[in-house]
Amino acid sequence: MSKRIPDEPFLEIVSHGRWGPDRRDRLSPAQIQQIARTVARTPEVMVKVLPAGAISAAVVRQHLAYVGRQGDVELLADDGQRLQDGDAATDLIEDWDLDLAECQSGLGGLKGRRAPKLVHKLVFSMPAGTPAAKVLAATQGFCREQLAFKHRYVLALHTDEPHPHVHVIVKAVSEQGERMNIRKATLRQWREEFAHQLRRVGVAANATPRFVRGETRPRKSDGIYRAAQRGSSTHMRERAHAAAEALRTGDRVGDSAKRKIRETRQALERRWLATSEALKNQGQTALAEQARSR
Repeated sequence: MSKRIPDEPFLEIVSHGRWGPDRRDRLSPAQIQQIARTVARTPEVMVKVLPAGAISAAVVRQHLAYVGRQGDVELLADDGQRLQDGDAATDLIEDWDLDLAECQSGLGGLKGRRAPKLVHKLVFSMPAGTPAAKVLAATQGFCREQLAFKHRYVLALHTDEPHPHVHVIVKAVSEQGERMNIRKATLRQWREEFAHQLRRVGVAANATPRFVRGETRPRKSDGIYRAAQRGSSTHMRERAHAAAEALRTGDRVGDSAKRKIRETRQALERRWLATSEALKNQGQTALAEQARSR
């Protein structure tokens, strides 16, 4: 049985920074374990929602064919079926009644109305070197805990890149007629659960906010990364042009951004120091020193 995922971040260093000298708050064993994983730089899980909307059955069929590599990769359905043929995508479309859902959504109706997604496209991955079979097992565990008997889903393991990853396609409307809305809090909880499932199968995994880890530079989007891999990305060129223009016009936006990053890092340092003090007060001397030097 999976542990319950709390409504708040598993490790909330921000709150520790506001502790006063007379407080009697104590870190829970689970929080101490996550602090230990964080200072040890345990590999972080990644759960990504692909942005391109699957608003028609035809688009969903194309994506299913893509993740199934046109029949070369096995699709694992929520009902236990293993699908690996050219008709797998069509069979799933029919089984999930996506053609009907598309008609009911009013696609092509009112102008200016955004058509709702028929499915959500997710990716679960770990760094290179993680056993692919365990990434798949952990993703299956996640789906059983979070989706089973509610949302239909199908998985596909990809090992053609250094980092093993699993594509999960989830029907947006549940069997009870409720639409899935993925928010920041949802992703935070999903990362926690995925990391938990990985640890259950013997893989060291952590799930902490980028801010807590001290990462302040934004990540490149999946599209930018893949374009860079192909050598066709315009992202860096556009950034260089923007920087040159800022220098030419004397724009001070860059200085403001740097100041904000500096203030964020200073705030993070204060909160790690507060966490260190909390650990020290609970007799976790060695871990407290690690947190202080984080």
